Amino acid sequence: MACAVSLTIAAVAACGTDPEDAENGGASPVAAEAAATPITWGTCPVLAEGVSRDPRLTCATVKVPLDYRDPGGKKIEVAVSKLPAAKSRDRRGVLMLNPGGPALPGLDTPGVVAPTLPPSVLAAYDLIGFDPRGVGHSTPQSCGLDDPSLAGLFPYPAADGSIAANVERARADAGRCAKNAGEKLRYFTTANTARDMDRIRTALGEEKISYWGQSYGTYLGTVYGSLFPERADRVVLEGNVDPTKVWANAKDNWGKAMSERFPDAARVAAAQHATLGLGGTVDEVTRKYLALADRLDRTPAPVPGTPQALTGSMLRTVTYSLLLHNDTLPMLAQFWKAAAGLTDGTLTEADGQVLQQVFTAPPPTPGVPADNQATMFLALTCGDATWSDDIDEYARRTAKDRATWPLTGGMPANIWACAFWPKPIEEPVRVTGKGPRNTLILQNRRDNATPWEDGLGLYEVLGERAAFVGADHGGHYVYNQGSTCADEATVTFLTTGRLPDKKIDCTDFAPR
Repeated sequence: MACAVSLTIAAVAACGTDPEDAENGGASPVAAEAAATPITWGTCPVLAEGVSRDPRLTCATVKVPLDYRDPGGKKIEVAVSKLPAAKSRDRRGVLMLNPGGPALPGLDTPGVVAPTLPPSVLAAYDLIGFDPRGVGHSTPQSCGLDDPSLAGLFPYPAADGSIAANVERARADAGRCAKNAGEKLRYFTTANTARDMDRIRTALGEEKISYWGQSYGTYLGTVYGSLFPERADRVVLEGNVDPTKVWANAKDNWGKAMSERFPDAARVAAAQHATLGLGGTVDEVTRKYLALADRLDRTPAPVPGTPQALTGSMLRTVTYSLLLHNDTLPMLAQFWKAAAGLTDGTLTEADGQVLQQVFTAPPPTPGVPADNQATMFLALTCGDATWSDDIDEYARRTAKDRATWPLTGGMPANIWACAFWPKPIEEPVRVTGKGPRNTLILQNRRDNATPWEDGLGLYEVLGERAAFVGADHGGHYVYNQGSTCADEATVTFLTTGRLPDKKIDCTDFAPR
C-alpha cells in the first residue's frame, strides 16, 4: 500500500445489480447516479495554526449516502474545494485530485498542485479537491487510538524478531475501532469513496471528470474508472498501486523496493562522510544504519526536549518517509547522523535541532480528531478486502521477510489490525482492461512506497486502456521532479488527450 507517512512521529444499492455490476464486487453505479443538489461555493474550513492556503480556493459540502445499498438512508458530508480555471475559451472541464495516503486530506491539494502546472492546463480545468469520506472535514472518523500517528501503525517486530507485541497491538487497535467508531466505519471504503466522486461530478454539473491520483489515489482512480468507465475523461495515475494486491499483498515488494531506493540516500550520506561520519561508501552507510536500527530496537534512546525515545521502528519509519522525496535526502542523512549521535553520546546542538524537527507534532487541524488519518488508514486497508487471521503464518512470513530484506526489518509481512477486522461489506472492485483508452501511468523505477513492479502490474491489468511512462530515478513522485520527458507526456495528455503509442522510458532526470 502507498503510505504517505508524516515526517513527524507524533503526526502513516437498494435495487439488485446486473451481471456487469456483479463483476465489480456488487457495485451499483445506478445508485451513484442519483440527483445531487448543485454546489454552492463558499469559504473553506479553518486551517491549522501556521498553515496557509491559496486564497482563490472556495469550498462546499456534498451530501452522500453512508451506505450506497441504502441510498435513501443516513447521509454523510464530503468536503469539496475548487480552484477555477483561468478565464479562457479553452476550459475543458474539471480535474479532480487525490494526494493518496491512504487517508490524506485533499481539500487544499488544488492550491498545492496549481503552481506546478503550465498555463495550458490551468486554462483547461477547474482543479477540484476533496477530503475523502471519513477524512479531514468529510464527516471525520476516530477510533480513539492511543497513538494517533499513522507511523505508529507500522508493525515492526521486536529486536529478537518476535511479533507477539504486534499481535496484541493489532488486536487492541481493531477492538478500539469497533468500540469507538462502530459499525458505520465499515462503509468508509475505497469503492464508496469512488461513488462519492461520482456524486461530486453530478453536483458539479459535469458529464465527465478528469482525475489525477497519486499513491493510494491511483487505486481510487482505477476503482472509479471501473465503476464508471464512461464518466472518466483523462486519468493520470502517479506512483501506482497494483489493484490485484489490495491490500494484504500490497506490501510484498516493499523490502525489495527499499533495497533499491535506500542507496540513493546512502550515496548522499557517503559524500559527506567527513562531516557526518556515517561511512564513505554505500555499503558502509548501510551497515552503520542497520547496526543503529538494531541497537535502537534493543535500547531506545530518549530524545532531549521531548517525552519520546527514538526506537528502531521510529528510525525506519522516518527513513521511509524521507525517502519519498529526492529533496529530503540531505535531511535524511542529517537525521541519521543525529540518531547515531544520540545513541553514542555525541549529540551536537545541530543534531538536537534535527531531532526536534522530526519529533515535533504538527499543529492540530480544528474539527479533525488527532487520530483521523490513522483511523481511516485502517478503515480503508482493512475494509476494502479480507485479510488472513492466521497468526502463525504471519510469524513465518515475517521471519522470512526479515532475513531477506533487513532494511525493512520484517514489517511488511507482519500482522496488522486487519487480521481482527470485521468482514468487508463487499468484495474489492475488479479492475480490468475493459473501457476507454484514457489513462496515463507515471511510475518511478526506485519508489520505496509503490514499487516499480506494482506500476507494471497496474499497466498489465489495464492493458490497452493505459499508456506507461517509467522514470529512471527514485522517490514516490514523477511529475515536476526533474524529468522533462515525463512532464511533457503528462501535459500533452491533459491538454490534447494524446497518449504515447508505446511504453516510454524517461532517463533525463535532472534534480531541482
